[in-house]
Amino acid sequence: MITIGIDPGTAITGYGIIKEEQDGCLVVLDYGVIRTTAEFSQAERLAKLYHKIKDLILLHQPETAAVERLFFERNVRTALQVGQARGVALLAMAESHLEVGEYTPLEVKQAVAGYGGADKNQVQQMVRTILGLKSIPQPDDAADALAVAICHIHSSKMRNLLAENS
Repeated sequence: MITIGIDPGTAITGYGIIKEEQDGCLVVLDYGVIRTTAEFSQAERLAKLYHKIKDLILLHQPETAAVERLFFERNVRTALQVGQARGVALLAMAESHLEVGEYTPLEVKQAVAGYGGADKNQVQQMVRTILGLKSIPQPDDAADALAVAICHIHSSKMRNLLAENS
């Protein structure tokens, strides 16, 4: 199964695409960031983000998707812009008929590092270890997106087990 994870942002959106093999091993297919510049209007930035996510979905054909949930930030303007980027990502996923999971930063940290209070470096080191990479994926937004995808894969397994036993 192939999963795409998204760490939304207006200026930088991270993405990570992971394939779960039959034996349960996770293999990275692609990761990186989508950058938009402030010289464009918010509408143009969101349109670029939407089209790039759709392109990634068409290229890798994921069956599932995950996006980080917005948590309230002190800067309301930043929170609104991230929320708009998140909405565009959700739209691209929904239009592609993907099963979508949404996870808070706490849930992602718990799934990847085993501790909701893990710092950024701990999460990134666990992403590197879980995926068998030689180094931490760069930039940070890409590593965060891979963590979101890992969280979704692990959460889906748990939901499936619970459904089978109920």
